[in-house]
Amino acid sequence: MAQAQDMSTAEWELMRVIWTMHEAGSSDIIRAIQGKKDWTESTIKTLLRRLVKKEVLTTRKVGRKFIYQPLIGEDEAMDQMTAETFDRLCRMKRGRAISKLIADTMLSQTDIQELQQILAEKVATAPEKVACDCIAPMSCENCEDHSMMV
Repeated sequence: MAQAQDMSTAEWELMRVIWTMHEAGSSDIIRAIQGKKDWTESTIKTLLRRLVKKEVLTTRKVGRKFIYQPLIGEDEAMDQMTAETFDRLCRMKRGRAISKLIADTMLSQTDIQELQQILAEKVATAPEKVACDCIAPMSCENCEDHSMMV
């Protein structure tokens, strides 16, 4: 299974182009990337090879052209990356991180309405406090309350 967290920042940039195109020949990908980045053709081809090796892309030869298709969808990749990022944080601090992310992110009115609906549904079953799940919670200086330890 393709793992989004195995991709470098440069590979993510390349995948964003390929997700937009759905499938594309290497020359189309090179043209699109070079419109955004100052990357050489050989750099882009190296990144494509790495993504195929990581099983994030598949390639097939059609005549003299290589056609690339993603093996992981953009939404799935974003979900994997978000989950991995938040798994690294103390559970007690995730709400603060989400609040900061929302404050710092441009959102559409539809996005905001969707978030409001999700929060309205979650508030009914939310605990008063979220327990710290740090590896050494008693010595964690950053968590506010150790009485809620897991």
